[in-house]
Amino acid sequence: MVGRISLDVLRARKSRPEAPYEEIIVTVDDGASPDEDAELADSVGLALLVVLESLGPSERLAFVLHDLFAVPFEEIGRILGKSTAAAKMLASRARRKVRTPSPPAGSLQREVVQAFLTAARDGDFEQLLRVLDPDVRLTVDTPDGLVVVLGATNVATGARFGAAGDGRRVLVGGLPGVVAWREDGTPLSVVAFTVVDGRITNIAAVADPVKLASMDLPEPPGTVGGAR
Repeated sequence: MVGRISLDVLRARKSRPEAPYEEIIVTVDDGASPDEDAELADSVGLALLVVLESLGPSERLAFVLHDLFAVPFEEIGRILGKSTAAAKMLASRARRKVRTPSPPAGSLQREVVQAFLTAARDGDFEQLLRVLDPDVRLTVDTPDGLVVVLGATNVATGARFGAAGDGRRVLVGGLPGVVAWREDGTPLSVVAFTVVDGRITNIAAVADPVKLASMDLPEPPGTVGGAR
């Protein structure tokens, strides 16, 4: 089994861009109220603005004018001093770069994630397969590099043998997730789940102590003083 699983595990240990983990917002998830969901939705809008700022000036203008204001490409080309075809290409390139942040976690997403955590804790392989998308992708940022596991069977096998308790439910950038701590109170891992149509399609975990130390995480349950 270990040999077969290793065939689906990709390791990237050298010169890869570091994710800005200190910018990821992690908050305790006690079940969001409508007001809290509205606040998270606002944060998604702000995140999209940040993404737009990362586009080149011509890309951003072509994308915003056409996709948001329905300005014809002929007119956009005249504004930019480019051909209609070039304006279309700029908007298309910008569209590929823009990735709208995921919406705030809803009750169904939380239920699916809780079902996954419970099944992992209990070693319920069949239940894990029921909540995982067949093409689920698991990425784990470790001290040795990025580990990627593909497919429901492989992810379920690792989850069944690697469950380390429930941790604390959190929202990671608006996605349902969980934070686990070691006995000394230092963070062990942060995991975020993407749920689509009632199944988990992506699991992103951070287990690198250096990157965990850069994140603003809630305190372990029972700690006095609140979030750090």
